[in-house]
Amino acid sequence: MSFENLGLSPELLQAVQGQGYSVPTPIQTKAIPLILNKQDILGSAQTGTGKTAGFTLPLLQRLMLEKKNGGGKRHIRALILTPTRELAAQVCKSVETYGKHLPLRSTVVFGGVNMEAQVRRLQYGVDIVVATPGRLLDHIGQRTIDLSRVDVLILDEADRMLDMGFIPDVKRIIALLPKGRQNLLFSATLTNEVKKLAMGFLNNPVVVEVAPQNTASELVSQVVHHVDRRRKRELLSHIINTKKWQRVLVFTRTKHGANRLAEELSIDGISATAIHGNKTQAARTKALEQFKKEAVRVLVATDIAARGLDIQQMPHVVNFDLPHVPEDYVHRIGRTGRAGHEGEALSLVCVDELNLLRNIERMLNISIPKMNLKGYEPDSSIRAEPIQRRGRPQAPWRFKGNAHKSRHSYRRNEMASASWS
Repeated sequence: MSFENLGLSPELLQAVQGQGYSVPTPIQTKAIPLILNKQDILGSAQTGTGKTAGFTLPLLQRLMLEKKNGGGKRHIRALILTPTRELAAQVCKSVETYGKHLPLRSTVVFGGVNMEAQVRRLQYGVDIVVATPGRLLDHIGQRTIDLSRVDVLILDEADRMLDMGFIPDVKRIIALLPKGRQNLLFSATLTNEVKKLAMGFLNNPVVVEVAPQNTASELVSQVVHHVDRRRKRELLSHIINTKKWQRVLVFTRTKHGANRLAEELSIDGISATAIHGNKTQAARTKALEQFKKEAVRVLVATDIAARGLDIQQMPHVVNFDLPHVPEDYVHRIGRTGRAGHEGEALSLVCVDELNLLRNIERMLNISIPKMNLKGYEPDSSIRAEPIQRRGRPQAPWRFKGNAHKSRHSYRRNEMASASWS
């Protein structure tokens, strides 16, 4: 199968070739013909599978084949909703990249920046809007955006929308859109909650799944290093230096922890920066650009801040803290092993996190290789302590039964403090 066989226009094929791609991924092979045929889709695809191009290419083709604006002002014909600013920016960049040879206009709308520039761009006229729900509702409330002619709605990373408490906003937006449009929903996992959401606005959708749910890419090698919590940073610095890693994405559980780790790594002589919800949009953009250009070797991030990061050939991902929710482990290590490249996922696990590790292995149905690095062996006399969470002790083994409930409240709390949308 080639992109030519999918019925794409010469302009789109030229853009695809310009990005160095010749063979479509499974999600692209399945989704593109369906989208061109105007069918609603419920899609499940892990990060790094080419999902964004899978809906961007046929969307651009549809809009070109069905020109409706003529010589007058352009009207918004496609709306793409994403959970975070970073993902919105990434998707809009993909739209611009693949549509570079087409006379279509797009813009991105998210919070954390002044609205005036967004208003001017919308008044100028655009065909495609990529937005986060909160800022889009701000524009709707101020009547600076017109969604009355939207032909295609795309909801990207619906599972994250649920986790972050955005679904009420999403439903408000959907209620304002015209009937008879095409709807596309994509999610890393098709949980019961995602399916329930899909039933509310998809019309006879075709289910497209390209990977088993809750599985890690076979291109990602996984390993666990047992180490005492107080020596995690010391071990991480040792590994980065001895292995001469030049680009490492490190996950921490909290924003404060991300800042502290970035500072400590810098003291160790390893250039590092942090990205999380308390950072301004300008600061996050600067940190990401520094990392992409390898001006810094390490990017320390929280789960939500790392959502939608588009970094090519990410060779190493480190879990400095294991996530409370097993599914987040899959999302984290999915930042490496993308687009056919091999990757390495390393987890630094202390005694307090052993139950979290067991939950992850149980979900993946594997035993992740374990090792103790000489000189950093954990102290066998140290016993597990309850993990502190939201001001009160929470035993790791109790977390398993409340994972779903805790994940949602945790996401909403972080979102509220970060003012993401």
